[in-house]
Amino acid sequence: MTPNEKKQLQTVACKVRQGIVESTYCAKCGHPGGSLSAADMFTYLYFKELNVDPRNPKWEDRDRFVLSKGHTAPGLYAALAHRGFFPVEDLKQLRKLGHYLQGHPNMNSVPGVDMSTGSLGQGISAACGMALAAKTQGKTNRVYTLLGDGEIQEGQVWEACMFAAHYHLDNLVVIVDNNGLQIDGEVAKVMSPYPIVDKLEAFGFHVKSIDGHDFDQIEAALNEAKTVKGQPSAIVMKTVKGKDVSFMENQAGWHGVAPNKEQYEQAMAELNAKLAELEGN
Repeated sequence: MTPNEKKQLQTVACKVRQGIVESTYCAKCGHPGGSLSAADMFTYLYFKELNVDPRNPKWEDRDRFVLSKGHTAPGLYAALAHRGFFPVEDLKQLRKLGHYLQGHPNMNSVPGVDMSTGSLGQGISAACGMALAAKTQGKTNRVYTLLGDGEIQEGQVWEACMFAAHYHLDNLVVIVDNNGLQIDGEVAKVMSPYPIVDKLEAFGFHVKSIDGHDFDQIEAALNEAKTVKGQPSAIVMKTVKGKDVSFMENQAGWHGVAPNKEQYEQAMAELNAKLAELEGN
């Protein structure tokens, strides 16, 4: 990746984070913490990795993305909006009664959403089904799914992992957002999923562990996944919950709480300053 390409992705990721803060502030509810931790991955997927067409969201041969941790819809919506699936201005309508951008992704109403999710543990199962269907039909499109580290406490996740390995779903990439925090506190104290990498390997995955805020590492891991044959791939990315908003970083309390006016202004000021630095203003 060239320095210019990286800077462009960092700039988009900053705008995605602004969209997360803006939408949850306007909604007075939502899940900013885990949306911010995954913002860099959302950005890379939609601006470099996924073979999708915003002008034709239901294109049959597109790559699929399933947000298994569906409560982080603000991050997905912000990436989709900036990619051109719908107007960025619509992010302000998050969770408004009658609006299409509800608190969890709805494939029937949101352009670019491939699966309705929200009940933790179920998204990865849907992604496995999509990957198996593609292989059965001889298609070359790939399937990606993003899970939370708290989410992998769900038993259904590991049933899906067994399924993925059993059917040799080498067109599937499972991404775990390991920010270390869930709604009740530290994942290690609530119900430890560790060692995540070892468990995924034991279930038959090719696994890479990366810094989820480093675009070079994200790119290398996703490129490596494309070379893997006969087994599914997993990427365990170490991230910071609430990334790039100083008072939200590494704070479990920001899992599902929206910023008030003062907090919103501070968060946007910090992100505006970073954006100006990236854009050289």
